[in-house]
Amino acid sequence: QGTGTIWLDQVSCVGTEEVLSSCPARPWGITNCTHAEDAGVVCSVSPEPAELRLAGGSQRCAGRVEVLHREQWGAVCAQGWDRQDAEVVCRQLGCGTALAAPEEADLDPRPSRVWLDNVSCQGTESSLKQCWASPWGESSCSQGKFASVACS
Repeated sequence: QGTGTIWLDQVSCVGTEEVLSSCPARPWGITNCTHAEDAGVVCSVSPEPAELRLAGGSQRCAGRVEVLHREQWGAVCAQGWDRQDAEVVCRQLGCGTALAAPEEADLDPRPSRVWLDNVSCQGTESSLKQCWASPWGESSCSQGKFASVACS
């Protein structure tokens, strides 16, 4: 239980809102509840999702984008890779916003497989799986460049 003024009541978020004040609720400061009904939240640092990782970077939130498919890690081809795609990866990894979406070439060691190509995100997706891409494993990746991100 808290103390003091209760500012929000009957808050009804969908879950996609950026801030709590965007959620439908009673007018600010108009409530019919007591502190016995106070809402709370417990947050944790989300671990890196098992299906996505960054490899070869200088820090946890920078590097070559790799995805797990059929229990094997593989790269994402840079064909069509842009800032919106990088935004989704940074968000999914809990790494803030995308600062850059560079292409990496001449990697050592070179990724053994390429799982995704022609990735196209709007930038608002919560997971790379929600973005359009060529079918898994169907990649020409002819230029030999791989998708990377640098996140804030």
